[in-house]
Amino acid sequence: MIRMVNEGRVSHAQMLAGPEGIGKLNLALAFAQYLNCSDRQEDDSCGVCSSCTKYEKLVHPDLHFVFPVVKSPKHKNPVSDSYIAEWRQFVREKKYFNLRQWYGKLESDKQGLIYSQESQEIIKKLSLKTFEAEFKVMIIWLPEKMHVSAANKLLKLLEEPPQGTVFLLVSDDPSSVLGTIQSRSQLLKIPRIDGAAISKALVDEYSIDATEAERFAKLASGSFVAAQEIVDQSDERAFFFDRFVNLMRQAYARKLFDLIDWCDEMNSQPKERLKNFLEFSLRLVRENFMMNIQEEELLYLTPEEENFSTRFSPFINDNNVLELSEEFSLAHSHLEQNGNARIILMDLCLKVIILLKQ
Repeated sequence: MIRMVNEGRVSHAQMLAGPEGIGKLNLALAFAQYLNCSDRQEDDSCGVCSSCTKYEKLVHPDLHFVFPVVKSPKHKNPVSDSYIAEWRQFVREKKYFNLRQWYGKLESDKQGLIYSQESQEIIKKLSLKTFEAEFKVMIIWLPEKMHVSAANKLLKLLEEPPQGTVFLLVSDDPSSVLGTIQSRSQLLKIPRIDGAAISKALVDEYSIDATEAERFAKLASGSFVAAQEIVDQSDERAFFFDRFVNLMRQAYARKLFDLIDWCDEMNSQPKERLKNFLEFSLRLVRENFMMNIQEEELLYLTPEEENFSTRFSPFINDNNVLELSEEFSLAHSHLEQNGNARIILMDLCLKVIILLKQ
């Protein structure tokens, strides 16, 4: 990325893609700061010039943000600027975070979006000349959350961008971004964080034992957000594990009335939390299959999960692992499409009953 700047071939639209929790937004901010630094160093921006100081505080007039927001009584037609104060505070304090934690900051259990009205704000901001920098930088966090109409209007800007404009799209799931936007962006695949780096960071931040930190780093699979949540033993993770165990036990015993109660309870949860539960369940299905075929080097389980999986893993085998994975993925997809959660979950329960018997 530094070479791109030094050689004067900065692409006007770049998509930084990779798993959540690996620092893609940090990288986008560092690159944007480097672009407009008045005294670029060999391997980074100077950090002390007027531009860098404003970038550090996220208040540079030529730096713009777009991110998912939620509707509320206070903000009935929200755009990113409706929450810009909260965003700046959150990004500066949190550094590494995911969508669920951002919604937590907004104290919302609703699914957020980059709404259609955001496109007008983007056009308005980028139609102005740069205030004091060489480049206007528009960072779009999670473009996969963009409403179709907003994405289509953004497409026109990507085709004919205003002079000196750089779009940095930071995506956890680039395959869900509008195909025409993907094709007009330079894709930069950002790798997962090295396990040793995560382990060292955990030791420094939490003062835990190095051996324990290595175990947590392995479980995190290159995501520092996941590593932090494992160390904190978040209530969310414990909730997901408990509901997964209940689902599997009741499905195996074919307790239909208990499963109906399970569906009713889960139906009361926000859809975003349900989707996170399905992703968690998909991971546990995979881990139990790895344990079943005795691939211990590929196991990523907490002690509590490992204790359960020792007894449960024989039921996840060659005959059902693919179909189970497909059913959890399908349920996730249907929730994404705003399907009826209770019907989706009940259908999933019935499929799991059948598949566990194979």
